[in-house]
Amino acid sequence: MTPAVDAGIAVGGCESIKTVVVFKRTGGPCNMVAGRDIWWQDAVAGQPDVCEPEWVGAEHPLFLLYTSGSTGKPKGVQHSSGGYLLHAILTMKWTFDIKPDDVFWCTADIGWVTGHTYITYGPLACGATEIVFEGVPTYPDAGRFWKTIEKHKVSIFYTAPTAIRSLIKAGENAPTTHPKNYDLTSLRILGSVMITPLPGVTPLVPGSCTLPFPGIAAAIVDETGNDVEWGKGGFLVVKKPWPAMIRTIYGDPERYKKSYFPVDFGGNLYLAGDGAMRDAKTGYFTIMGRIDDVLNVSGHRMGTMEIESALVSNPLVAEAAVVGRPDDLTGEAICAFVVLKQSRPTAEEAKKIAAELRNWVGKEIGPIAKPKDIRFGENLPKTRSGKIMRRLLRSLAKGEEITQDVSTLENPGILDQLKQNA
Repeated sequence: MTPAVDAGIAVGGCESIKTVVVFKRTGGPCNMVAGRDIWWQDAVAGQPDVCEPEWVGAEHPLFLLYTSGSTGKPKGVQHSSGGYLLHAILTMKWTFDIKPDDVFWCTADIGWVTGHTYITYGPLACGATEIVFEGVPTYPDAGRFWKTIEKHKVSIFYTAPTAIRSLIKAGENAPTTHPKNYDLTSLRILGSVMITPLPGVTPLVPGSCTLPFPGIAAAIVDETGNDVEWGKGGFLVVKKPWPAMIRTIYGDPERYKKSYFPVDFGGNLYLAGDGAMRDAKTGYFTIMGRIDDVLNVSGHRMGTMEIESALVSNPLVAEAAVVGRPDDLTGEAICAFVVLKQSRPTAEEAKKIAAELRNWVGKEIGPIAKPKDIRFGENLPKTRSGKIMRRLLRSLAKGEEITQDVSTLENPGILDQLKQNA
């Protein structure tokens, strides 16, 4: 990390930085700038065990979280001290039902907002016992998560569905790492937040995130911001402010308004960025995919999540990710990246399985949803916390060279494999 810090400071505009604290993690060589850099162990030596907090107002900025900047100018979203912490505590208590004897584990990258909330702020604010994990779920083998749960008696587990699917696939290829070989009886809750079932309160329905967290006024609207009837798809919005909402984009309030409160919706609806629908009878919410992941094939609008779900329902498929690419005939073509439960097929076998999967999707959804391209890989490009990096898949689908930052990828070598179409 120190070379990156040095390079960033050298660019300029960082004159306010007077001291850089360096933590000795691996013992490798490290360039220390005299008069600026100090070792962590030296900084904390002789410090008292108790530190009086700095008391601030509820709207005082708590932190700025920047996007990677790979798709445009980085934006630093600003959260407030009171509202954000309140919501972090409430979701810990209500969504995860945290109790004094629980062991809580969120596997997200601590640098993402999920990691901020459910590794740092939420568990610590509740005084919870938690696990902080550094590494990847497949080292030294794909049983790492299950082994950790078994060893530390984890009772509440918060991870990405993609991570679970990929680990189950790995367990089928290496049976000794399959979750069935571990004692996972300590687990009592798997969870997520915002639109979320409450333990012991909300009946679950497969594929649905059920109903919003108390205080979240979620709704589905059309392109003009008007409510759509239950059973029809639209844009997921939040109609009223809630405690943990982003307060602004640091230094660029106009971008904040444009990004999150679009003029098309009257400037007073928070746009979540997802397409969704509500069940015609129960009103339960189902997320259809990111707005920018809604495909328009020959005038037919489809969510990528719908096609992915159809692919994963095939007995051969462990994981799937779907993106669009430009097409002269249909306007947009469907490109599917697929990980099978067996080893990656090539040549004629790949063509045979691709044809079978196209027909499967056609049967499940309709002929218009058949992927034009199907690419097989041993895995999908993911961050170390298991999040699929779809922006890279879009570039691959378009035949573009990968120029974005891939430093957070767990498996950068997989990109070359996924360039090949079946």
